[in-house]
Amino acid sequence: MNGIVANTDRLEQLLKDHFGFTSFRHNQQAIIENVLAGKDSMVLMPTGGGKSICYQLPALAMDGLAIVVSPLIALMKDQVDALHLNGIEAAFLNSTLSLNEQQLILQRLPSQHSPAREDHLKLLYISPERLLGERNFLHYLKENTRVCLFAIDEAHCISSWGHDFRPEYLLLGELKKQFPSVPVVALTATADKRTKEDIIDKLGFSHYTSFENSFNRPNISYYIKPRKHYFEQLCAYLKTHDKDAGIIYCLSRANTEDLAAKLQARGFQAEAYHAGLEKRVRDQRQEQFLRDEIRIIVATIAFGMGINKSNVRYVIHTDMPKNLEGYYQETGRAGRDGLASEAILYYSAADLFKLRNFAKVEDNEEQSAILLQKLRKMADYCELRTCRRKFLLNYFGEAAGNECGSCDVCLTDAVKTDMTIAAQKALSAVSRLQERFGMNYVIDFLRGSSTVKPFHQSLKTWGAGKEFSKDQWRSFLRELIHLGHLQQSEGEYPLLQLTESSWQILRGAQTVLLTTISEEKKVSKERGAGISYTTVIDEETGVTVSIPMEGDAPQPENDLFEELKLLRKKIAVKENVPPYIVFSDATLTELATYLPITSSDIAKISGFGAIKLAKYGEAFLDAVQNYCIRHQLKTRIEWKAEKRKR
Repeated sequence: MNGIVANTDRLEQLLKDHFGFTSFRHNQQAIIENVLAGKDSMVLMPTGGGKSICYQLPALAMDGLAIVVSPLIALMKDQVDALHLNGIEAAFLNSTLSLNEQQLILQRLPSQHSPAREDHLKLLYISPERLLGERNFLHYLKENTRVCLFAIDEAHCISSWGHDFRPEYLLLGELKKQFPSVPVVALTATADKRTKEDIIDKLGFSHYTSFENSFNRPNISYYIKPRKHYFEQLCAYLKTHDKDAGIIYCLSRANTEDLAAKLQARGFQAEAYHAGLEKRVRDQRQEQFLRDEIRIIVATIAFGMGINKSNVRYVIHTDMPKNLEGYYQETGRAGRDGLASEAILYYSAADLFKLRNFAKVEDNEEQSAILLQKLRKMADYCELRTCRRKFLLNYFGEAAGNECGSCDVCLTDAVKTDMTIAAQKALSAVSRLQERFGMNYVIDFLRGSSTVKPFHQSLKTWGAGKEFSKDQWRSFLRELIHLGHLQQSEGEYPLLQLTESSWQILRGAQTVLLTTISEEKKVSKERGAGISYTTVIDEETGVTVSIPMEGDAPQPENDLFEELKLLRKKIAVKENVPPYIVFSDATLTELATYLPITSSDIAKISGFGAIKLAKYGEAFLDAVQNYCIRHQLKTRIEWKAEKRKR
C-alpha cells in the first residue's frame, strides 16, 4: 500500500469536527503522519494520553477499513459507542452478536472491487481470537476487504515479559506476513524496555518508528498510607468524595466481596467485581459503574483494562500490586479527562513476602528472577522517602525533577536529621556480616535479637541499634539504598551490600541526612477541597498539566456543573450510552467555568466538534444561558482565549 501525504489543515479539521479538539496533544500528529505514510509504529503513551485518536483519525483520512484488535468486549462497545456519537461509522465483531447481526456488519465492509459507500465502516473492532482463530477472519479480509490499517490496542499483552500476557496475542505475528504493505500501529501505556523490544519482535516489525510520550500524569497525586486500621481511613476518604466515581483494587476475590459488603453497610454505593462472578453479574455491574448508577467498584485486576470511563476521580489499592507496570496502568484509570485525581495505596511491609510465591514461574528461573525483581521495585516504591513520581518516571526510563509537589512525600513537611551515626552502625553491620544477609537479618542484628546466629552475637556491632524500632531501621535502610549508600543484590533473597559512598560514611568523610518524622506526625499539605483545578497543555512540551485556578482566574460554578451533569445523564439515557461518552467532566468543567452564551462561544469549548455541536449544542447552551440569567453572570469566554495565548 502506498502511503499518502498528510495535509495538516485537513487533519486538524477532522480532529475538530469529529473529536472537538483544536490541536493535537503530545506527538499524536507525528504518529498519525507516520501511519498515513504507510509505516509501522510502536507507540507508548500514558493512559488518558489520547492513544485512540492515533488510529481513529488516520482511519477517517484513509481509503478503506481500519481493523482494531482489542482484548475485551467492554472496550469494543465503549469505543464504538463513542465513535457513533462523533459521527464515525464503526462496529465490533464478537460473541455478543447474533449470526444475522454479524452478517449485516460484513455487508458494510468496504470491498476491494467496488466504490466506497456512505454506510461503509471506517473502523472494525475485533479480538485476536476472532481475527486469527479457527475461522481465520484474516483470510476473509485479505480476499474481500480493502484494509488500510491494523491497530493493536493493549499491545503489551503480546509479551510474556509484560504484566498482562495473553497467549492469543501471539497470533498477531501473522499480520505483517499476510498484509506486508498495510501499516500496523501497536499501542500500550505500560512497557519497559524489555517488553517494548519483545512487542516489536513478536509483531515482526522491521521498518518502523517508535514513539514514546512522557509517562507523567501530572493531574494524578500519589499517596502511600499504612494499611493498619485502613478501613476507617477509607470510609472517611469516601465520605469526602461521595459524588465521585472510583475503583478500589483488592488482591483476592474474597477480599473484594468482603470490602464491598462492609462499604454497603456504611451506606456507600459499592459493588464487587471479579472473574469468579457470573458473566451476567459482571456485565451488569460494569455497565452500572460506567453509567454512574453505582459510584464504587471493588475489584480484582480482572476489572479495568480498556475501561475508558473518563471521570474516575480516584483509584485505591488495598494491597500492593505485583509490579510497577500494573500499578501505573491501574492508577492511570483515574483522571483520564485530565482533571485532578488521586491514587492511594494502603501498604504493609508484609506484602513483599505474601506476593513472592506469585512471582515464581515453574521451570523458568530467568522469568522468575525478573518478576521477583519487579516485585521488589514495587516494594521500594512503597517505602520511599523521596519523590514517588520521580521514582515512577525513572523506572520507565524518564528523567524527572526531585520534587513533584503532588505526592505524599512532596506534600509533607518531612524532617531531615543528621543520622550519620545510625548510618555508620548500619553500614558497619553489613560489613561485619560480610554482605551475606538481607535487610531483616541486618535489622535483627542491629537490635540485638536472640534469633541472630550465636557466632554473630559476639560481633562488636550486635545490638548497637536498639534505640530504633524495626520499622525505623527498615525506613533508614531503604532510604540509604535510595541515596546510593547501600545496594541490594539481585535474586529471590536480596542481600545488602556496600557501595563506594558507604566507605566515605564509615570513615566519617560524609554526613548522612535521613527522614526521621513518623507517618502519624507528618504535616499534610494536601490539596484543599476549596481549590478548583483546570487543565492546560504546555506549549513547549505538549504535556497536559492540572493547575489550581486561583486569584483572578475564574472558577467553575459548582451548581451549574451539577445541572450540566443532570442534562448529560438525560441525554445519555436517551442515547443508551454512558454519560462520559456524551461529554467528559473536563468539557462540563469548561462550560461551568467560561460560561459560553452564544453558538460561536460554545464552539470554543473542548469536546464540541461540528458533530456534537449540531446534536447537543443548543441544549447545553440553553442551560448555561438560563443559569447566567438567574445569577446575573456574564460570559468569561474571553479568559479562555487569553489563557491560550499565555
